[in-house]
Amino acid sequence: MKENKKENIFSKMNDTNLLLTITIVIFFLMYIGAILFQGGGFTKPQMFFNILNANAALIITAVGMSIVMISGGIDISVGGVVALVSMSCAVYLDHKGGSIFGSILLALGIGVAYGLIQGFLVAYLDIQPFIVSLAGMFFARGMTTIVNTAPFNVADEEFNALKLTRINVPLMGSVNKKGVYVPAYVEIGVIVALIIVVLLFVVLRWTRLGRSFYAVGGNKQSALMMGINVRRTRFLSHLICSTLAGIGGYVYFLHVGSGSASHAMGMEMNAIASSIIGGTMLTGGVGNIIGTFFGVLSLSTIQNIVSSAGLDQAWWTGITIAAMLCIFLLIQSVVMAQKKKALKS
Repeated sequence: MKENKKENIFSKMNDTNLLLTITIVIFFLMYIGAILFQGGGFTKPQMFFNILNANAALIITAVGMSIVMISGGIDISVGGVVALVSMSCAVYLDHKGGSIFGSILLALGIGVAYGLIQGFLVAYLDIQPFIVSLAGMFFARGMTTIVNTAPFNVADEEFNALKLTRINVPLMGSVNKKGVYVPAYVEIGVIVALIIVVLLFVVLRWTRLGRSFYAVGGNKQSALMMGINVRRTRFLSHLICSTLAGIGGYVYFLHVGSGSASHAMGMEMNAIASSIIGGTMLTGGVGNIIGTFFGVLSLSTIQNIVSSAGLDQAWWTGITIAAMLCIFLLIQSVVMAQKKKALKS
């Protein structure tokens, strides 16, 4: 009787909640393991906040990527858009005498323009999302070099004041070796990222548009029969993703404070990996914004563990991420297969 009851509870959980639960549990086990076996910085709350500070831009781009993946698409141009936004804003502030408000509008404009063009090509001309976003990635990287070839740090005083702004987290500080209390803090970009995560979680969970993303990603023909405008839904998913890439680009720029053609290299792959680790299925129709958030944290945590273990070479990080992806994909496959068996029985 107990076994049947467990199976019934298991079968009642939908795919999204099931994969979300797995992601959260694995992240906490991983972080607790790092605290127990490596100690050091992992025992201090600031280590966790540093993960958020370093990955605020990735969180924003990854949740945008999740929207596209849930609707059955893909967008590999986001890293290029982040680099283009970062370089364009840097040149605008330092070489053109622009303002912070103007640079924010510039970042949003680049993101929205990308979303409009790519969304139209994918949704209304029915071109494969991978091909469209691949072209978008090459274009963004090329334009970044055209805007300015040499990397440089921004000298604008107002921007640097904003960049150095810290928001203290109450009761989370620690005492250093000199006996001085050091408050824990997060950067402005973290607040922006958390607001976006909450907003998109609400959109996916409680709005008609969110349900449409799931329906279109699950089965386009069924979505059409339900009266959903599939083309408009796909268009909006790409528009949201690229707009968030623009916002993520500015948050990234705010963190690094410079422009460079090499910025955000591989960010699109990290965004996809974070979405997959967070429980978003490449086939579409399944995913969760909170899961993607924990996917980014898991990815960064494993990188920090590798670095703390003294394996600083770049290939160790790549190998670890590859292994982590394989493990998560395997877990997803096994759990989904077990759920199907539970539903049949």
